[in-house]
Amino acid sequence: MATTTHDESTFTLRKREWHGTYPLEDLPKWLAFYRKMKREFPKSGSAYDETIAALEKLEAELAAMR
Repeated sequence: MATTTHDESTFTLRKREWHGTYPLEDLPKWLAFYRKMKREFPKSGSAYDETIAALEKLEAELAAMR
């Protein structure tokens, strides 16, 4: 399962195997990256779906705070 947390300036994306922390302004870049990976590697099936959903949820939460 992919999850995200954030503070005022960064977000952390966590998966079972790894996690990474990035600047909030990079969220659109990472969301675009994972969407691109899903498109370009259809044999991956649903491998990127949880990550995309977690990032989209974070994007919506941040938009609601503005």
